[in-house]
Amino acid sequence: MPIGPLDLALVAAYLLGMIALGVWLGRGQRTAKDYLLGGRDLPWWALLVSIVATETSTVTFLSVPGQPFGDGLAGSPGDLRFLQLPLGFVVGRVIAAHWLLPLYFRGELHTAYEALQQRFGGLVRGIAGGLFLVMRTFADGLRLYLTALVLEQLAGMPRDVAVVVTGASTLVYTFFGGVRAVVWTDVLQFAIYMLGALVAAGMLLASFGAEPWPADTAAHLRVFDFSFDLANGRTFWAGLFGGAFLSLGTHGVDQLVVQRYLCARSPRDAQRALVLSGVVVLLQFALFLGIGLLLWRFYREHPPAQPFANGDEVFVDFLVHQMPNGLRGLVLGAVFAAAMSTLSGSLNSSAATLVHDILLPLRRRRADDAAAFGLARGATLLFGGLQIAVAVAWSGTQSVVDQVFGIASFTTGILLGLFALARLRAAAPAMALCGLCGGALVTDGLWAASPWPIASLWFGAIGALGTFACGAVAGRFAPRPVAPR
Repeated sequence: MPIGPLDLALVAAYLLGMIALGVWLGRGQRTAKDYLLGGRDLPWWALLVSIVATETSTVTFLSVPGQPFGDGLAGSPGDLRFLQLPLGFVVGRVIAAHWLLPLYFRGELHTAYEALQQRFGGLVRGIAGGLFLVMRTFADGLRLYLTALVLEQLAGMPRDVAVVVTGASTLVYTFFGGVRAVVWTDVLQFAIYMLGALVAAGMLLASFGAEPWPADTAAHLRVFDFSFDLANGRTFWAGLFGGAFLSLGTHGVDQLVVQRYLCARSPRDAQRALVLSGVVVLLQFALFLGIGLLLWRFYREHPPAQPFANGDEVFVDFLVHQMPNGLRGLVLGAVFAAAMSTLSGSLNSSAATLVHDILLPLRRRRADDAAAFGLARGATLLFGGLQIAVAVAWSGTQSVVDQVFGIASFTTGILLGLFALARLRAAAPAMALCGLCGGALVTDGLWAASPWPIASLWFGAIGALGTFACGAVAGRFAPRPVAPR
């Protein structure tokens, strides 16, 4: 069912409204500090919502509801075990709030990786920033691709055009508004996508009436799996430990989220936003998994003409064929809100990393140099183009949520190991470089040549522990500097 005029008008109004709001919020900005850090004067509750909205991309909105559905009506049954993952997220955030976050308030830092320079020097800082940029570009390009799938099916728009429309709309308001626009549009987008999710859930519940649930529903209500299987990313242990390490990385050393802390008025405000965001994400995951369970029952009673290739298609199909005009536009706006909140934060944090961790050190300019503002805007354009290119080139068939978590686990694990080395009293540049090389070799070696299959969620822990162990061992053999007499 193609999108109707009312739906199209709602979506167009949303996109134009976001652009206008971003331009308005960006008025008067003249420095990189305003553009990238919001003057360090944003309230904690807005930063909390921005953290949640930033990590709630189209992957959460569309791919997570596919988890209870399984591999299709004829495939293996799905369940709610994905809810074990945000339990690990909560644990990881509590640790990050007390162990890593204080590092970012020692001086006037602009990025997470400046903290590494204080212990290891500029080379390690640049490498860490480069890892972050590669991870963000690929992971968020996939998020953009998933959003384009919805626009392709609803509006009949070619996928590449849909990618450009979504990416360009986000790029415009991020370019003009900077991080202040990112945070306040995140607050609005959070409200929009939560409303859209609740509307979809209400429609699904209303379609069932008072009819009892199928007898085999219990198999889809499974939440906990205490088996120990490294190849299975849906066990309690993978969720708790893998999720904790992943959250430690994404919310402890990833500039995408660390940038929110640097915008806070105080370290206490930053800690409050970080810890409480874990609780909100847990509740949010429960909501989206509940929608997935409702979708399973709906399609059990109303099978699709063709079986779904994977769970990512289930919610999209419901939006296309079951939502009435007007409501479809609202929920489609919610899909865009989920996507744009992540993409805008990604563009701004990537610009901050490229400018402060790579370009300004190479040009030997001060962080408050007037040129930094222009460089930051140029970098925003660059990464917007790169993410659009990744989305256009992508043609994978595996669930996007697994791909995104896999990419994040590989890179953030190694970065987390670097920050753990930085906390050692005897930290030295040689330790960091050996840890980087060793962690990458351990991670890639186990991925490519392990005799046992290992779920990608474990590689955050493997990368962090491998990096730390290799660096710590190297530190025992590195020559100690001679103290002056």
